[in-house]
Amino acid sequence: MRILAPAKVNLCLRILHKRNDGYHEICTLMHQIGIFDEMDIELTEQGIDLISEGAEVPHGLDNLAGKAAQIFLQAANLDKGVRIRLHKKIPVAAGLGGGSSDAASVLMGLNKILKMRWSKEYLQSLGMSLGADVPFFIGQKSALAKGIGEKLIPVILPKNIWYLLLVPPWPISTSWAYTAYDELAENSRPKREIATAYSQIEDILPIMHNDLEKVAFQKYPELAIMKKKLLMAGARGVLMSGSGPVLYGLFSSRKETEEIAQKITLPSGWQALIAQGLADENN
Repeated sequence: MRILAPAKVNLCLRILHKRNDGYHEICTLMHQIGIFDEMDIELTEQGIDLISEGAEVPHGLDNLAGKAAQIFLQAANLDKGVRIRLHKKIPVAAGLGGGSSDAASVLMGLNKILKMRWSKEYLQSLGMSLGADVPFFIGQKSALAKGIGEKLIPVILPKNIWYLLLVPPWPISTSWAYTAYDELAENSRPKREIATAYSQIEDILPIMHNDLEKVAFQKYPELAIMKKKLLMAGARGVLMSGSGPVLYGLFSSRKETEEIAQKITLPSGWQALIAQGLADENN
């Protein structure tokens, strides 16, 4: 079975505090976008076999998608194996949720292949054991996530949102970003209530904030320079996604996005990607 696993961006990311168990309480608005990893999944007699093309990522059970297959088979009490061929197109360690999306897609794919008919909520509970972002990819295309990411509230976004992603040639470790943030000894609280419905892009702009930008920009000043360039080029809003380093600009049409992509000069090794925000069918 061929499955598409979408990337995501964070339209806001606020870190509230660090819990005693080491996790961080957050408040974040996430939106799935039209950049996809592709996965071919099939059942085998035994073992979890995962190989990747397109990027250097862990194989087998060292990969979150492989772990997802293992957890699914254990929950189903099935003595079978799974072979996954992963065609990696989402930039790795970039703040776009590719690993979490791959894991979520494996859970949903095996649910179909094995005709288990498990509920979305049960799949999300399995996903939570793999990572805080995994349940989001099993739910709506856009959602407000609270707690450590497990409390999901559906959000309605404008249909025509386009993103211009600027991808640096180096990764940022999520664990490093949160540790560096903790060392700042700064806790943030949402300055305004984050709504669950937005009728136009202009309504989103006031909430666009990422608490991890400060530590990322301190370590990589080039990010701050490129954020300013993208704003000056005409983006409605610009933000770093997740723990970075990808920056994105917000636009209302593909034409406008392509024009800015042509106009902006990228540093050596950077690449620009264009993606449309995904919408649920009933939105």
